[in-house]
Amino acid sequence: MSIETHGRPPAETSCEAPVRFDTKIAVLLRADLEPWQRLNVTAFLVSGLGTAVPEVVGEPYEDADGVPYLSMFRQPVLVFEGTGKTLTAAHARALCRALPRAVFTGDLFTTGNDRDNRAAVRAVPTGELDLVGLAVYGPRNAVDKVLKGARMHP
Repeated sequence: MSIETHGRPPAETSCEAPVRFDTKIAVLLRADLEPWQRLNVTAFLVSGLGTAVPEVVGEPYEDADGVPYLSMFRQPVLVFEGTGKTLTAAHARALCRALPRAVFTGDLFTTGNDRDNRAAVRAVPTGELDLVGLAVYGPRNAVDKVLKGARMHP
């Protein structure tokens, strides 16, 4: 008797080693955000990484009936939180390490489209950005150093 798995072995009999990543995708959120803001900021931030760093995106999905789905990140996204000071320090460290990054500022809660979002960020000098979120991608140890002082989001 055989189990139809579309050419793949059943999960319980797979002998493949777990996948380990030497890179990390991380989002750092300011701890005082409302729940809806946390979700919105996270979604916006990771969309930036997915478009700028194509290697973080895996292959398209397909269910057992052959219905196709969009590709998603090939590795987990870890979400952290910290104070405004923690975000400012993490942003500076990400810049020093030249890691791919995306920012979300408090001003973006008052805009309603990409054009106005970009204008709002462009209007403020780097050191004065009202950071509420930061996404960063890079070697695991470099991202860990950028996130120093942050804690995992509960």
